[in-house]
Amino acid sequence: MATVGLVLHQERPLVRSLAHEATTWLRAHGHRPVLTAEDAALAGVPADADTSDFGHDLDVVLSLGGDGTMLRTVHMAAPYDVDVLGVNVGHMGYLTEVEPAGLVDALERYFAGDFGIERRMLMEVSVHVGDTDEPSITDHVLNEAVIEKVASGHTVRLGVALDGDHFTTYATDGLIVATPTGSTAYAFSARGPIVDPIHRALLLTPVAPHMLFDRSLVLDPATEVTVSVRDHRPASVAVDGRPISVLGEGDTVRCRASEHTARLVTFGPREFHRILKTKFGLNER
Repeated sequence: MATVGLVLHQERPLVRSLAHEATTWLRAHGHRPVLTAEDAALAGVPADADTSDFGHDLDVVLSLGGDGTMLRTVHMAAPYDVDVLGVNVGHMGYLTEVEPAGLVDALERYFAGDFGIERRMLMEVSVHVGDTDEPSITDHVLNEAVIEKVASGHTVRLGVALDGDHFTTYATDGLIVATPTGSTAYAFSARGPIVDPIHRALLLTPVAPHMLFDRSLVLDPATEVTVSVRDHRPASVAVDGRPISVLGEGDTVRCRASEHTARLVTFGPREFHRILKTKFGLNER
């Protein structure tokens, strides 16, 4: 018997029926579905876990939603190195592997061992108040950390150090520190490079910098990127779209490769260039 987590998009009607289909199939085949209280209420099934230790003792997690739901699922599962199977009930579907009609087939193939695992780099992000080495917040993210201005109409001054050596201070609307997976998220809209998601690297991309140097940096994955607030204007911090902190002068964010990886279930090769062509409607010439 396997213990299978389900994470649901809260606003798509199709998700409820998919969750019911999945939980029914799992129970019929001797497996135990596990949902948080919020997701269980949507699916109309009993809750078996809370969000604080959701990934603990799970064998696999089903993500029923779009890429945002996949980010939430990976966030909950990554500390436990649990497999994540994405079912696309969204728009872009960069991260999801299966369309809704293929849900049962995907479950059958997974439990028959007919699948692969694509490992994606995660980034460890820690927030430090003042000059303390003890973080107030630590998170593991799949896409990016965004440090950006709070007040409209002003820039924020953000100092960047690489492996402890000061690089430069940006006068900017914000900075994005991204993984290769995150290169097609917010960093893409800031004209950062597109990087194949199976690579390991850290990407540093400024958002609307008020300075001559406006290029992205593609850094060795062993690099630790430290971003500090350099004046009285505060900066907010968000990871994978989730706000986690507001920084004052002297506070820092440290970003480095995580010891964990995202384990994404696949059913055949995922050719990144073909996914790009499909999602962006690039024509054959």
